[in-house]
Amino acid sequence: MLPTYRYPRFCNSRPAEIGQLIDRPVLVVGAGPVGLSCAIDLAQRGVPVLLLDEDDTVSVGSRGLCYAKRTLEILDRLGVAGQVLRKGVSWNVGRTFFADQEIYRFELLAELDHGLPGMVNLQQYYLEQFLVERAMQIPLLEMRCKNRVAAIDLGDPQRPLLRVETPEGDYLVCAQWVVVADGARSPIRRQLGLDVEGQVFRDRFLIADVVMKADFPTERWFWFDPPFHPNQSVLLHRQADEVWRIDFQLGWDVDPEEEKKPARVIPRIQAMLGPEHPFDLEWISVYTFQCRRMRSFRHGRVLFAGDAAHQVSPFGARGANSGVQDADNLGWKLAAVLRGQAPHQLLESYDQERGFAADENLHNSTRSTDFITPKSSVSRMFRDAVLLLSRDFAFARALVNSGRLSVPSFLLDSPLNTPDGPNDRFDGRMRPGAPADDAPILLQDLPLAADGAAPCWLLQLLGEGFVIMVYAPDESAVVPAMLACSEAAMEASLRLLIVTGASRSAVGQSVRLGPQGPAVERIADVREQIVRRYDLRPGTAYLFRPDQHVLARWRVPTCEQILAAHRRGLGIAATPIASRGERAAQNEGSACH
Repeated sequence: MLPTYRYPRFCNSRPAEIGQLIDRPVLVVGAGPVGLSCAIDLAQRGVPVLLLDEDDTVSVGSRGLCYAKRTLEILDRLGVAGQVLRKGVSWNVGRTFFADQEIYRFELLAELDHGLPGMVNLQQYYLEQFLVERAMQIPLLEMRCKNRVAAIDLGDPQRPLLRVETPEGDYLVCAQWVVVADGARSPIRRQLGLDVEGQVFRDRFLIADVVMKADFPTERWFWFDPPFHPNQSVLLHRQADEVWRIDFQLGWDVDPEEEKKPARVIPRIQAMLGPEHPFDLEWISVYTFQCRRMRSFRHGRVLFAGDAAHQVSPFGARGANSGVQDADNLGWKLAAVLRGQAPHQLLESYDQERGFAADENLHNSTRSTDFITPKSSVSRMFRDAVLLLSRDFAFARALVNSGRLSVPSFLLDSPLNTPDGPNDRFDGRMRPGAPADDAPILLQDLPLAADGAAPCWLLQLLGEGFVIMVYAPDESAVVPAMLACSEAAMEASLRLLIVTGASRSAVGQSVRLGPQGPAVERIADVREQIVRRYDLRPGTAYLFRPDQHVLARWRVPTCEQILAAHRRGLGIAATPIASRGERAAQNEGSACH
């Protein structure tokens, strides 16, 4: 096999605490994309973090491959999206084939004026390298390699105790909170006697990363029953460094070890590519579909994220994307609890919101798997009929499922949301719980580019904390809303964004509303996309969470409404957030009636 990537070794000095006990606010276990994202997020929010991993390099093989727009937006806030975009391969078109004919195609981004592409392909080892390099730049984040958590003790429910093994000896860590991101086989989950529940599908797939120069377009290609691999499916993706990812469906009754041998893999690829495309093998693996999750992602002071908490089939790119979004959801909540700004109950919303997202991913992943790998002759007949009809009829194309791609969850039923008021009527999808839509903006100190493009994006101003955004094309017409937002921003330490019209002359510098008012940032809606996507009218205000989700919105808010929504967004409410067990009991009680 021909490696194209030089796996770095991250230096690991001897821990000074061998044989001792140390205290830490947060311990993150696992330095894959999820653990690294969570640790970086917490450290950027001012929380000291200890990150442990039992290895001293990045993951071997491409593994996680497709990073969706929402994940790229999170990585941008973490400081690595630029590297991912420069190294990765952006794509927007997917094509599906049945036998030797194309039957369906789709585009990820139908709208213009978004800051980031719909999908970027990049081998997981590059993403991990970029995240490790970013982690090493943050003073509050200490990363230790070759440090394996050998045991965890929850005898004191307020202070988990962990024994860590290193090549030089053991030490103990007493942590206020533990984030477990140690993968699908999670040793910590097993030590605690916890399990994942769901389905393991009786099918196997071969991953082959091949190095070749090919003039194929940068698109996602998926085949059902192709002539070069009859009665099975195949997926082709382009990656960085002229590496191409090919997934072959194998069926259940195969020997995984035999199928990984180059003598078995090479003929499959040759049959697919033909003699005109010579290639070298870089990495081979065989996997099975799994759609499983933990019943609860929170167990006292121990919080599970990523594959340690939930596992889905790889078709649809829902694994790494959902894990990074776990970290995005958890980071700001844990930071708020540690700073004393929110009660511990806020973390129940992590289990509720990301549990809902996991169920959504499992549902879509299971449906994809059922379509790709029919379990009966009737299911196979139905699938093939859908594929045949798709050549000529649009209604059938909507039924084709070669892996519905990762999209962010709309947390519309979150207990943190403040529902719209009876007089607050809105159009569009930016409801409380929705991930914020991006749009081009202009700040006064940044001139327009030569082509007239705006040099900045709305989402780049969201994510550091709670933000209140108010639309003021003519300030004299929205004085009540401006005063309410200014007063609430000052009292609750909210950042205040004022959206002006598209004219550059409407943009002001960062100023203060009154001698004691909060600093505000004025942004010009240069393409009027914020007005359209958020259905803005003069005086309309939106409150955003630190993870860039809409928390509340009003046509003309009062200070009291904004402050109440902010408190609710921190889990400070008259009705506490129910735990998963309490919610299950409530549901059972409701069913009895």
